[in-house]
Amino acid sequence: MITLEHYLFLGAIIFTLGVLGIFLNKKNLIIILMSIELILLSVNINFIAFSAYINDISGQIFAMLTLTVAAAEAAIGLAILVVFFRNLGSIEVSKINQLKG
Repeated sequence: MITLEHYLFLGAIIFTLGVLGIFLNKKNLIIILMSIELILLSVNINFIAFSAYINDISGQIFAMLTLTVAAAEAAIGLAILVVFFRNLGSIEVSKINQLKG
């Protein structure tokens, strides 16, 4: 049977992958955005697991609100990425300083 600890362990693994994706890859903006999405997903897994564990729906509602924020963040991030690529022809994060002015 799958218990609460299994869900928490899965959330911890996904959170660790997201943090490692941010810190180990500082060049590609798409991978950084995907890593942020992984972190938000792991938090949502924990919200839903605790919500099911205590038989309260508030954690699931909060996870849905977090998913809407994540969708808005992804849309805005991709729009910034498109403008960034149009101006510089690359998506390397190290070239952001060239956009000043």
